[in-house]
Amino acid sequence: MMIYACSLLGLVPGIALTKDCENIMFKNALISCANKEGLVEFVKPLAAGGMRIVSTGGTAKTLREAGIEVHSVSDQTGFPEVMDGRVKTLHPNIHMALLARDHKPEDLETLKQNGLQPFDLVVGNLYAFEDALTRNLDDRELTEFIDIGGPSFLRASAKSYERITVVCDPADYQWISEKKELTLQDRCYLAAKLYSHTSSYDTMISHQLNSDFQQEDIGFGGRRVSDLRYGENPHQKATWFRELGAEWGLHQAEILQGKALSYNNLLDLNAAAETLLSFGDRAACVSVKHLNPCGVAVADRIESAVKQSLSADPMSVFGGIIAINKSVNKASAEALVDLFLECVVATDFDSEALAVLQKKKNLRLLKWPQMMMGQPRRGVRSICGGFLVQSADQVKDWSDDWTVVGEAPDPAMKARIEFAWKVCAHLKSNAIAVTSGDHTTGLGMGQVNRVDAVAHALERSKKFHPEAKELILASDAFFPFPDSIEVAHQGGVKWIIQPGGSIKDDEVIAAAKRLGVNMVLTGQRHFQH
Repeated sequence: MMIYACSLLGLVPGIALTKDCENIMFKNALISCANKEGLVEFVKPLAAGGMRIVSTGGTAKTLREAGIEVHSVSDQTGFPEVMDGRVKTLHPNIHMALLARDHKPEDLETLKQNGLQPFDLVVGNLYAFEDALTRNLDDRELTEFIDIGGPSFLRASAKSYERITVVCDPADYQWISEKKELTLQDRCYLAAKLYSHTSSYDTMISHQLNSDFQQEDIGFGGRRVSDLRYGENPHQKATWFRELGAEWGLHQAEILQGKALSYNNLLDLNAAAETLLSFGDRAACVSVKHLNPCGVAVADRIESAVKQSLSADPMSVFGGIIAINKSVNKASAEALVDLFLECVVATDFDSEALAVLQKKKNLRLLKWPQMMMGQPRRGVRSICGGFLVQSADQVKDWSDDWTVVGEAPDPAMKARIEFAWKVCAHLKSNAIAVTSGDHTTGLGMGQVNRVDAVAHALERSKKFHPEAKELILASDAFFPFPDSIEVAHQGGVKWIIQPGGSIKDDEVIAAAKRLGVNMVLTGQRHFQH
């Protein structure tokens, strides 16, 4: 005798349900999860209500151990799981039950002929490829974490969202359980979430296999960290995502206190951290305002670096972002707490520093122990109708390949020239950095001509540090004319570092020689637009 099971598509042959299926939300489920968090709690009441469950390997074992009746996927397919589980759900008896259309009589007939009942609930998530990236596996071991069957049955389920509820995120279990009935809009939302999930997953694998982005097609997958109050302006919406597969980034930071982070905060924090990465192990502090450093200093003690960074441009640092590559101590905190600042990010804060900084309850403090342990991999910018991708700009240490015009710098002077060069590389073009010793004295950025950038940097230097000596000037790109050299000389500059490459290099170098200004040419520019 043929037994019939009820479903959203009507009566089709299958395994009898244990209870009256008219009173339950779901009748027939396919469940296969790598992440089993919260799964038993979600499934148990549904199973108790009479829902039939088909499941695979470890998921079936977990459910059975919780006392839930499960049919193995082999019962559904008539074929065993093989190749260490590589092949289990990749079978017509699974995908027919997912892809059958209730408005197509021929689909229903196909199910009937094959003794199948359609699935109306699918719960699944994918092998933990992102976690595997952190485990230092070889290529063959890593390949085993590329899920094939999971994306296939999940995408098929989402395609049938008109009748199938597909759940890929354990965070959705609770709200689904609380509803008596899911609407078409609910199922559409879950399907869209699934396609975002599988797209991000595939993108992460693609980036791992081809990190130089030479494909014809490219995508970027991310996972939401948090919604933001608004974007650059209050009328703009904004959300913070972390890139899937990224082992290093701002998402690692722990927010210790303060208001929620804003869109602009995050941009400035990123600019500050990227600048800080240029200075290695020596104590360093970077102050940033509107994506540009406004004060940078290195020192033997962190409190000295903090004080010099803050005093480099005491006007612009108001409302700024501070990044510190060491643990913040009490002396550093006392220098910070006297100013209005938006955020401070550091590798750590000692207890005395936290006690001081807690006086400013709205000041955002971020503890990021891994801050100095990574490097940006690429830059991505949106344009109308598309986006641009480039490799990250890496700023070199002092190189013997650089050309020196004038006196040969001693090791101490080389370190100071290199410092100015690295600061300048993180300013928006046209960019000029003026430094003295181990801290900035004047920065000019974002100008539409280079001689104005020189003038602005020197004006700030004279305004805030009239006593500064042995000024070094760094330019992110070549000087098109000798006029900037003349302005620099008038401002007391003794050394200039720049890429060179102008058709008027000979005239620029001749002006430097005539004025007694030493010059270093690196052969590499560092524009930032």
